[in-house]
Amino acid sequence: MNKTLQRNETREHLLITGEQLCLQRGFTGMGLSELLTLAEVPKGSFYYYFRSKEAFGVALLERYFARYLRDIEFQLQQQSGSTSRERLLCHFRAAERLFREQGHIVGCLGVKLSAEVCDLSESMRNALQHGAGKIIVAYAQALEMAQQQETLHLPQPPAQMAELLYLLWLGASLQSKISREVQPIQLALSTIEQWLKAH
Repeated sequence: MNKTLQRNETREHLLITGEQLCLQRGFTGMGLSELLTLAEVPKGSFYYYFRSKEAFGVALLERYFARYLRDIEFQLQQQSGSTSRERLLCHFRAAERLFREQGHIVGCLGVKLSAEVCDLSESMRNALQHGAGKIIVAYAQALEMAQQQETLHLPQPPAQMAELLYLLWLGASLQSKISREVQPIQLALSTIEQWLKAH
């Protein structure tokens, strides 16, 4: 096998394994020895793939947000026969439904690490901020299209409204994670539905 390809595959495997560990234990609770053992990568070889645990954390977040953004863009752009407003509402309703079905926040590294790493690592904080910014842009584009398609009276301009949507949902997700109750997310969804009501 090509050495570069093998290196990239091992690096990706470490990131996949690390994401699962972080979702269970948090970033500080993830030990490199445990990571390498679970990934079946020789101990001591971690620094061949990442210069530090912090650099690994940045790569984790960049990978997570890239995948999450692709999913959001697909949800907001690819469904035919529905308006941009309806697709945006479906995006939030699907997340609320997933929480009700699973009883917890599923697979959201952004929610898991947002409070933990901001004071721990400036580069990881920047990765979180950069990822959030791209999601907010996707929401803003959907809101702008929604205004063009329907009579929609938003409380704020689309760019500000998109940030409000992200902040509301992140806060509700954190509170639902803390309480292990769906009510914070349901309240956020109800508020979003009011904000996006067509007239």
